[in-house]
Amino acid sequence: MNRREFLKISAALGAAGAMPTLLGGCAARPLPGSGVVTGSPTVCNLCFWQCAGTLYQEDGRPWKVVGHPDDPHCEGRLCTRGSAGIGAYVDPDRLRQPLLRVDEGGGQRFRPVSWDEAFDFIARRMKAIGEQHGSDRMALFSHGDGGEHLRRMLQAFGSDAYAHPSFAQCRGPRETAFGLTFGEGVGSPDRTDMAHSRCIVLIGSHIGENLHNSQVQTLAKALDSGATLITVDPRFSVAASKSAHWLAIKPGTDMALLLAWMNVLINEDLYDREYVARHCTGFGQLARHVQAFNPEWAYLETGLEPSSIRETARAMARAAPATLVHPGRHVTWYGDDTQRCRAIAILNALLGSWGRPGGFYNQEKVDLPEYPAPKPPKPASDWKAVVQAEYPLVSTGISNKLVEHSVGKDAFFKGWFVYATNLPMTLPGGVEQIEAAAQSLELMVVVDTMPAEITGYADVVLPECTYLERYDDLRNKPERTPTLALRMPAFEPAHETRPAWWIAKGIAERLGLGEYFPWQDYQEVLDWQLKQVGSSLAEMQTLGVKRFPRKGAVYLDADNPLRFKTPSGKIELYSSLLADIGQDPLPRYTPPDRPPEGYYHLNYGRAPAHTFGRTINNPQLFELMPENAVWVHPAAAAGLGVGNGDYVRLQNPEGTRSNRVRVRVTQRIRPDSVFMVHGFGHTDQRQRLARGVGADDAGLMHNVKLDPVMGGTGMRASFVTLVKAGEVS
Repeated sequence: MNRREFLKISAALGAAGAMPTLLGGCAARPLPGSGVVTGSPTVCNLCFWQCAGTLYQEDGRPWKVVGHPDDPHCEGRLCTRGSAGIGAYVDPDRLRQPLLRVDEGGGQRFRPVSWDEAFDFIARRMKAIGEQHGSDRMALFSHGDGGEHLRRMLQAFGSDAYAHPSFAQCRGPRETAFGLTFGEGVGSPDRTDMAHSRCIVLIGSHIGENLHNSQVQTLAKALDSGATLITVDPRFSVAASKSAHWLAIKPGTDMALLLAWMNVLINEDLYDREYVARHCTGFGQLARHVQAFNPEWAYLETGLEPSSIRETARAMARAAPATLVHPGRHVTWYGDDTQRCRAIAILNALLGSWGRPGGFYNQEKVDLPEYPAPKPPKPASDWKAVVQAEYPLVSTGISNKLVEHSVGKDAFFKGWFVYATNLPMTLPGGVEQIEAAAQSLELMVVVDTMPAEITGYADVVLPECTYLERYDDLRNKPERTPTLALRMPAFEPAHETRPAWWIAKGIAERLGLGEYFPWQDYQEVLDWQLKQVGSSLAEMQTLGVKRFPRKGAVYLDADNPLRFKTPSGKIELYSSLLADIGQDPLPRYTPPDRPPEGYYHLNYGRAPAHTFGRTINNPQLFELMPENAVWVHPAAAAGLGVGNGDYVRLQNPEGTRSNRVRVRVTQRIRPDSVFMVHGFGHTDQRQRLARGVGADDAGLMHNVKLDPVMGGTGMRASFVTLVKAGEVS
């Protein structure tokens, strides 16, 4: 089948300039503060941290958004991206009306349609899939609050297959590893107690560049209080510049360092004996396991001096239990990622940090009841048993496995909904995978605020309004202090955009499933839920954020030993669950692949101005960082014959080349590695600021390693060289 052509959403489908803009035209406006100013509560949607804030308008025009002082996610201070939330609302390139793929004149194009026509088309296709293949053959890919409404619609239809790409391409290994060790994951926001830490270890964690708000603030508090910071990274990151110890490790050898640190802690009797004896099981097996991994052995693997390994291990022990070996985020690296994260979890257990001040605290959220509505039916089949049976420990969807089972005539999945995630630039090798799936699927619906590469494969594109124009579920995240935060619209939805709850309800009604959405407006749901916990929508419209009392202790109670949610009821240094499924019950080191001659390790990361690729076209943030650069060590640059500021193209060993990208020659990167910020190199022509600017790292990934425990995609085992791009045009 070759049913779909890749379609770029034409700029002609929008009316650029119809929205108010914050760029230019200031002379025609009164100065800020001279008009009537009103405020409304919101929750930022530019990253998953979801900081609460207040959106201020002046004479009905957007003015600024600021952090809410009672919000534990931000403590009254928004990051660079959060402060630019208005840019998403005024972006002239945003999606404006539903679009339907049609065949005309021997080709395909997108045609603007009404919501009724879009819903009718989707319902007909879904019913046809249900009749021919079964109602359980739909899948949802989601990254954001609105995806839960679409998930409920699909559950009502008979399918519960879903995946958050953030699991298999970001945080899955650490959640799996910490769950195996402590019986609980790290959570989001992370349950790290850095404000009280006396020693913090960052392993490839770019705090300060990722701008996870409260994490940055608590790290700063720790450093102000004199905490020792140890940073392990091939690159001299912002965090490394604040560190007492920067360990410029060889890429891919982190496990060797972690095992060597355990060796030192155990053999020098520096671990927390009482904590381990009381709370842990498997210490004897671990102690025997790490004997071969002394610092001298690790030096040959990591390139780090044995004295540095011992010195940093002792620094951790001196500060324990207020020592935090940070679990990191975006931890899908080399294919052994669950085991590497297990090693981090075990190291924290040896230091006694789990459940202790300065380590990891116990999170709580508000016990918020669900709105009374019929429970969706049980799907006809267990999709996990079909799609990802080889990963029995994983309870959520693995995005790459769902894509794999969408390709071919006999594929399990026949239809997709994609909400707020640009799969071609999210999955390694995503373009090829998505193209293959697109030729097999009988329906693909994309719901988003912006055009992106994924919209080019859709049958239907549904425009969601931005977070400043809609109600969403109450933010109820696990935190130190249980807190609810309200996102409410400051403006009516622009153009023909609508919120995800309205979209899901509309499709459900076309399918004859309206009973599963028994409200006319989502305010009814929010008000009912809030009244069950002693508040109301009217109160939250005024407060924005409300704190609730905790029910349990913040830290472990020394007088009442905790039963951990593991098979043994203890912290499992030796994992019985891993042993049961034939995986290594203790972390084992595997040497990484090395680059071919003339190639370099491709490392990637974040920048304060952008949330991956979703904000590149934001006019305010684009002005701060319009393109990425590739960091190259002076020795490597000299060998390649490139200089600072030159444009090059990156090329992998298979011959795939990137867009052109500037070179940044710096000693802040190892000579065997290059580094670039992820999210650039867009191709969709409707993103007129982002299109063709900078290089896309995801398209260069060729040596992807699958994690045998949780199926994640290890994306740091790829290599590139630099090819001169010629003079700047």
